[in-house]
Amino acid sequence: MVFDNQLIAYVVLALLVALVVSFLMTPVVKTFAYKVGAIDVPKDARRMHKIPIPRLGGLAIFIGFIVSILLFVKITPEMQSILLGAVIIVVLGVVDDIMALPALLKFVVQIVAALIPALNGVQIIAFSNPNIFSDNIYWVLGNLSIPFTVLWIVAITNSVNLIDGLDGLANGVSAISATTMLVIALVGGQTQVAIVLAALVGGCVGFMPYNMNPAKMFMGDTGATFLGYILATMSIQGLFKYYAVISFVVPFLILGLPIFDTAFAFIRRIAHGQSPMHADRSHIHHRLIDMGLNQKQAVATLYVISAILGLSAVVLTTGGEQKAMLLFLTLCIVGVVAARVVFPREVREELHEELEELKEHGHHTEEKKDGEA
Repeated sequence: MVFDNQLIAYVVLALLVALVVSFLMTPVVKTFAYKVGAIDVPKDARRMHKIPIPRLGGLAIFIGFIVSILLFVKITPEMQSILLGAVIIVVLGVVDDIMALPALLKFVVQIVAALIPALNGVQIIAFSNPNIFSDNIYWVLGNLSIPFTVLWIVAITNSVNLIDGLDGLANGVSAISATTMLVIALVGGQTQVAIVLAALVGGCVGFMPYNMNPAKMFMGDTGATFLGYILATMSIQGLFKYYAVISFVVPFLILGLPIFDTAFAFIRRIAHGQSPMHADRSHIHHRLIDMGLNQKQAVATLYVISAILGLSAVVLTTGGEQKAMLLFLTLCIVGVVAARVVFPREVREELHEELEELKEHGHHTEEKKDGEA
């Protein structure tokens, strides 16, 4: 496997520029968030933080990304339409982070943002036939191409937003997904796609020090929807376009975690007679917390799952189905064994410490009562 040295240089530069700009802009955006009142106040059980934390961190990611794009990417009509849609998504996110907007309004604006690239050549033309017994290797969508493309972009945009429930989770999972697509783009020699994804990875990594637990700043809807939008459009440009025969599987592997969580959430809510958009505390990250993991452990677990899916996607595009399946099964077994070995011990230790604290608190309370008596 031989990579173009010039392409590698551009990828590294694009990543570093986005990283540095994102990192430096985060304190500026944080000050701006305080001024406009974009603060996330822990007002219900779904929120894991205990103190008010500023949102809008996604604006720093976007600024780092866009600076890198303008420096290193050739702005074609397709790229121009993607960036225009991204600006709309970011503006929508900023307004929503400052003042909560109605879900229907956000959904309509997201459809408009998705239509812009879909009407300008960024389309899912065909994908592999999931029916392995069919003679047709892949499906050509024809007139359904634009509706299917819009559905994909809006779905992934919201999927990433829905997993943004723990410190660093959506940011890290997006970075892992973007890195996976970046590797596949490098293997396929897709210059523009690779540089765009490198800029996205850089923006995420630059914001990471402020977003990891305990978070100093959240990316908000601004960041989560922007990351989902770029991942969706770049998957169309890089995966659906260049890997038509396996394109049904690869994007679903790379973005498997947010897709699964969103699909499960919708099915669960509908089964309970609720609206699919009804917020609840039953996402996969909430369930890991309820199992006894702390935030760092839950996020690390989901990082590992995303990485396993991403590696499987890379092997699938480069080594074939058999190798990808073998790698996937091997990594799953390793992950399960590691989780059984590491997490139970740490959880027991934390529970023991909490019990000791409760005992000490009860002991002090009894002493206080005895003194008062």
